[in-house]
This record gives sequence, C-alpha cells and structure tokens, in this order.
Amino acid sequence: MQTSIDAGEVAKFEAMAAEWWDPEGKFKPLHMMNPVRLEFIVREIAGHFGRDRERGRPFEGLRLLDIGCGGGLLSEPMARLGADVVGADAAEGNIPVARLHAEQVGLAIDYRHATAEALEATGEQFDVVLAMEIVEHVADPLAFLTSCRKLLRPGGLLLVSTINRNLKSYAVAIIGAERVMRWLPRGTHEWRKFITPDELARDLEQAGLQIMNRTGFVFDPLRWQWSLSERDLSVNYAMSCTRPPAPV
Repeated sequence: MQTSIDAGEVAKFEAMAAEWWDPEGKFKPLHMMNPVRLEFIVREIAGHFGRDRERGRPFEGLRLLDIGCGGGLLSEPMARLGADVVGADAAEGNIPVARLHAEQVGLAIDYRHATAEALEATGEQFDVVLAMEIVEHVADPLAFLTSCRKLLRPGGLLLVSTINRNLKSYAVAIIGAERVMRWLPRGTHEWRKFITPDELARDLEQAGLQIMNRTGFVFDPLRWQWSLSERDLSVNYAMSCTRPPAPV
C-alpha cells in the first residue's frame, strides 16, 4: 500500500512518546497551544453541524477521527464533548500511552496504530477528521489530504493545522522553540517542510475539498498566551474544509 508517511518523522515522535502528558516536557508547546486549538475545533464543528455548544455533550452522534493523535491531547476533549472518537497514529509507541491515559480518566476512545491510507482502505468514514500539526510531517501532503477527504462522509468536515514557511516561522518555530527556549528537541521540525497557506489551499482543493475558514494561532510573548486571529496566519494557522456532497 502506498503511504504518505515519512519514516524519519515517525521515529522522532516515537522517541518522545512517553512525554505526551507532561505539560513541562517535550510537548510543552502543544499543551500551551491546546486551548486555542480546541476553541477553533469546537467552533468549527458546532457551526458546521448546527450544534449548541452550551449543551452538555454537543457532539453526540458525530463520528470523529483524530489522525496523528499522539497521546490524545485532542481525542480526549472530543470524547468528553460526546463524539465517537477514533484516534490513529503512525508512531506505534504513542498508542499505549494514549490508551493508558484514556483508561485512567475513564474515557472510551478507539486508539489504533494506523495511517490515513490504511484507514481509507477499510472503507471507514467519519463526520469529522482532525489533522492537526501533522501535514508538515508527512512525505506527500497532497496524498495525505486526499486520504483524509476519502475518510470523510459527504458533507463532512476536515480541520487541518500546520506552520507557515517564511522567515518569521523559521525564527519562531526553529530558532525560538528549539534552540532558544528548548521547548522541543532540535530537529523536531524541518523548515523546508512547512507549508504556506496558499500551498495548503491548493492541495486541499486538488484533493477535492472545499475551504471554508482560515484562522491563525498567534502567540503573544508579552502576555505569554495564545489567541485566534482571522488575519494573522504568519506562523501557526488552520483551515476548515468540507467534502462537498455528491451531485444529485
């Protein structure tokens, strides 16, 4: 089976698997950014499916795939919101970490060691697919996004986030996060694999998806916090898109 997986990238995350739930460990940047990622995800899903965010379990009845789930930082809150969650990751070491943590907090999540292409081959489909902070780590973004589209039911929602490729992102994500703050091991990211919003939009459209919204995740070093921005996509950003229903 053809795959968009980059074996070198998988090995990086295998080496850090035990630290997923340590907010001061190697995944500290994700823990810091998680509140705005969740706000974006909840906003887009609720708006797309007409769900009331104030209800106790607003995503009840929705089947959701978290591809590149890691230790479950997004899978768990989605399960708490009522979604039927499948978490999949190409790094085998991440799965037992995610399963153990879900058991400890009393959540039923279907975690699998699998790629997007392997899931696609099963014929499974989902209402929502999350592909957050993963597309910059695959070997073939277009092939990966095409698999994500095939995993969506017609009318389903894909949420994808990544890092822009420019001088600012090099300064922030490589020099700042890896070399100065040492939030991440050196070599976690490769600047050449970062993706501009125009490139991501092109790949999404070529994959057969319809783009709906673009949102930036912006870090303010003075207030030491993240926020959402509809205008600033200069470093971290996300897009929501849908699989158009089949023509009648």
